[in-house]
Amino acid sequence: MYIQTIIFAFCIALSAASCGQQPVDVAQEDSINWDQKLTTEEYRILRQCGTEAPFTGEFWDHHEDGVYVCAGCKHPLFDSSTKFESGSGWPSFFDVIDNSAIDTKEDLKFGMKRIELLCHHCQGHLGHVFSDGPPPHGLRYCINSVSLDFSERDSIAP
Repeated sequence: MYIQTIIFAFCIALSAASCGQQPVDVAQEDSINWDQKLTTEEYRILRQCGTEAPFTGEFWDHHEDGVYVCAGCKHPLFDSSTKFESGSGWPSFFDVIDNSAIDTKEDLKFGMKRIELLCHHCQGHLGHVFSDGPPPHGLRYCINSVSLDFSERDSIAP
């Protein structure tokens, strides 16, 4: 419980900062009114690089069969078959549906060196990727639940 309290406090501190990301397509960004399209929490995380507290998001302990999509633009990101229990308190995946669906960016904030994950289609902040995941790739895509929506497999068109 002590570790979870430390992680929670750290995440609250992280979420107070904005990453100041620049979208790839500024013209497209200007045409989308993100603050009206997204909830306040979605906007804070997807557009301002916030972080939700661990063990609080909708999908950290979610075990249904389907596909996780970007909450901002609905593009598919992760298949439930790649989700695993990392113990971090955030949804964790060992692979993406398609490498072209996610962009990466070096993140040096807070004295750490991390790799930030962005949705390729809308440049929404998803989370970070770490090299402490399971085989076959050894990666852990650590994602904010708020950055995701979920579609059950039987509701996905073939």
